[in-house]
Amino acid sequence: MSTFSDRDRTALMVIDVQNNVVADAYQREETIGNINELVKRARESGAPVVWVQHSDEEMEVGSADWEIVPELSPAAEETVIQKIYGDSFEGTNLEEVLSSAGVGRLVVSGAQSDACIRSTVHGAFTRGYDVTLVSDAHTTSDMTEWGAPAPEVAIAHINLYWQFQGAPGRTAAVVSTQDVDFRS
Repeated sequence: MSTFSDRDRTALMVIDVQNNVVADAYQREETIGNINELVKRARESGAPVVWVQHSDEEMEVGSADWEIVPELSPAAEETVIQKIYGDSFEGTNLEEVLSSAGVGRLVVSGAQSDACIRSTVHGAFTRGYDVTLVSDAHTTSDMTEWGAPAPEVAIAHINLYWQFQGAPGRTAAVVSTQDVDFRS
């Protein structure tokens, strides 16, 4: 029910699951395993899979830190978006990619929960997308030394508040990996 009358497809977004980003992420293996399951199911259902890679001074394009983790692998025909901001839409062609694929609903996974995931789900929602956050397929690192809550608290908080988002013509949802349906 997104605000796009001509976009009835669902896409899976895999955000910033890169070597540097998830090196010490909370429940790294479980989260990547869930993302792998989502990628498999999206491909089987014909849903587009869109990969996002962040770059900055610490993760230069082409470096080992910048690479997507070896446990995950974009298919040759899948789009990989390069970004430098938290919101995957800012300064990228993500909107054009989704529009041309007829996508109005996003299923979001990846890292960091309290940074790029949060920014992207809000960015997508304000742009008119229905946004489903996969509760057990996003993660973050321990940033308590900078005043952030512990990773499990940050993840739980984002899962809690996202399920109560609302706006005209859009829906927000939080579901587990097993409950994701790429057909709706």
